[in-house]
Amino acid sequence: MSTPTVYDVAERAGVSIATVSRVYRSPDSVRAATRDRVLSVARELGYLPSGSARGLASRTTGVLGLCFPDIHDTEAEDAPDTEDAELILYSDEVIRGMERAARRHGYALLIAASHADRAGGQLAEVAGRVDGLAVLAQTVPAEDLEVVGRRLPVVLIAGQRDDDYDHIEVANFDGQLELTRHLIVDHGLRRLAFVGGPPDSPDGEARFRGFQAAHLEAGLPLPEAPDVRGDLTQAAGRKAVEELLDRDGAPPQGLVLANDQMAVGALHALESRGVGVPDEIAVTGFDGIALSRLVRPTLTTVRQPMGRLGEEAVELLVSRLQDRGQATVARVLPVKVTRRASCGCAGERSL
Repeated sequence: MSTPTVYDVAERAGVSIATVSRVYRSPDSVRAATRDRVLSVARELGYLPSGSARGLASRTTGVLGLCFPDIHDTEAEDAPDTEDAELILYSDEVIRGMERAARRHGYALLIAASHADRAGGQLAEVAGRVDGLAVLAQTVPAEDLEVVGRRLPVVLIAGQRDDDYDHIEVANFDGQLELTRHLIVDHGLRRLAFVGGPPDSPDGEARFRGFQAAHLEAGLPLPEAPDVRGDLTQAAGRKAVEELLDRDGAPPQGLVLANDQMAVGALHALESRGVGVPDEIAVTGFDGIALSRLVRPTLTTVRQPMGRLGEEAVELLVSRLQDRGQATVARVLPVKVTRRASCGCAGERSL
């Protein structure tokens, strides 16, 4: 079967080749109905832009790609006197890991932050320039990923596992179970609130299941759903605290947040409300970003090997480039609970 070209897409969609090009390079310049029609045809034909797809079987670019979600945490970025280390977040660490491993194997790395409204087109644009592609945290729709996967090795980092692609994640369930168990058993906390991420986040849902399991293990009432959800930013953590404290009834004894950025926002909100941490409410996060050890009180968290996620993704891509027929691989990396002041522990210790 011949590789589809821009001419095939233009003919099938009933537009000019210039329109097809604009759909990928400047999507806002094309009417929504036309843009959707072109992208639909391109997916159906298995078309990738930039002309590179025609030669993927016979030549290489020497470049690996990474698509990751563009989540702006404006509260962190706009904070006065912010140190650079405080802005090193989850995706930054994954990128650094990929860069290190890519250099070792003689590859360059092309990265792209994907906006939800044009993730498919952006994915295709990147895929046309690389030999293999990593996708972080469900960045793109499955139908667009399937088109790229026909042509390129693809590895999924975190997010939903798909047996058609190599996949790497961390032990989200185990880490959250261990951390919640620590709050219940070692600190005697009984009223815990879980602040979750978006419901379509497999990682966040696995962490909530770990939270539930700790309650079952301790014979406590089973939480059926997160008490509050947010978009994984500091602002979301602030908002969650305001909502929880303004509810009727006794406040929680501890806040278990789905990631460190929300936990930092929660710390700021509790301070502004005059609530002592950890004396009145304990606070924990998940990820182990640099900011977790710089805030006051220092944040108890689950440290995941973010850099190693990136490195392992490159190793999987390189391996598949060498043998496209090998069975798909799924890896789960271990995590470590780091106990600090925000839960009531003195000093820093790891479980």
